[in-house]
Amino acid sequence: MTAPYRRPQRPLPQMADIARLAGVAVSTVSRALAGSPLVNEATRLRVLEIARSLDYTVNVGARNLRRQQNDTVAVIVPRAASTEQSLTDPFFLSLIGSVADALTDQGRDMLLSRIDAQQLQAAAQPYLTGRAMGVIVIGQWNHHDQLNALALRGVPFVVWGTCMPGQAYATVGSDNVEGGRIATAHLLDRGARHIAFVGDTTMHEMAHRHDGWRLAHEARGLQPEPALLRSVPLMRSAITADIDALLASGQPLDAVFASSDLAAITVIGALHRHGLRVPQDVAVVGYDDIVTAAHLQPPLTTVHQPVDEGGRRLVQQLLDQVAGRRPPPVVLPAQLVVRGSTGPMAG
Repeated sequence: MTAPYRRPQRPLPQMADIARLAGVAVSTVSRALAGSPLVNEATRLRVLEIARSLDYTVNVGARNLRRQQNDTVAVIVPRAASTEQSLTDPFFLSLIGSVADALTDQGRDMLLSRIDAQQLQAAAQPYLTGRAMGVIVIGQWNHHDQLNALALRGVPFVVWGTCMPGQAYATVGSDNVEGGRIATAHLLDRGARHIAFVGDTTMHEMAHRHDGWRLAHEARGLQPEPALLRSVPLMRSAITADIDALLASGQPLDAVFASSDLAAITVIGALHRHGLRVPQDVAVVGYDDIVTAAHLQPPLTTVHQPVDEGGRRLVQQLLDQVAGRRPPPVVLPAQLVVRGSTGPMAG
């Protein structure tokens, strides 16, 4: 006896099918089906008509999940292979703590996770799956184009980073060019004339700090020596090897501006191994003003990043986007904190 003929079942339509036919992002379809005022009337009617033609039925469970968790913000720290920065990085911990406090003050919850910095499109998932109302990304790295692409998908998110030309996404960060300038100007004021810059200039924030290093020299009619630009990954082994090579080259060196406090600590360790004293032989300035900077021997002169204000601004920027506003980039002031690693003013 032959089995009765069964008509093959057609796959159920998905929100992505509607988005493709309507020529909009999946997030726009989701908002249109939910009646969000963020979607204009013409787009909403087009999405609804396509949904009806496909016999699309809203997944009530997913919709309820979004509604129940719409007070949750995803905080994502991308993992970059070119650095050793982990969630235990003191600067990251301070900034994440500040964001958590700001979210608590706003009655919101935080979902913390990591993704591969080369796959930043994954940062959209907490929002698209309804687990979060929006995303805060801690770290811009060198992925400006990926972040722009993420913004064009309609995902509400904000990045701790530097302001870039042609930027389609929201940022909060310190004035990295000014921070680099005041750090280098301080060393020049101390009488230094052979100042190395140590940092990964392929990363946008570090590149802007390097710009400040260059501008401080030019303001005094000086040209920084090319050999003192040490573009190196932010890894202890790479920084140590680079300082070893610099000292072995015979290049004069009387100061170092390191693009992070952890890099500065590594530099100081390498100088000590070569029998050089800080600040008597080589003065050192860092960047970030992590908690331990004041407790080193000698205490580290560094550029302070206002992480408390930064956390509040990151949260406010995101909430503004969720409310339908497009906030401008926030550039926070950089402040030099002078300590023992740069020694007294030159006479």
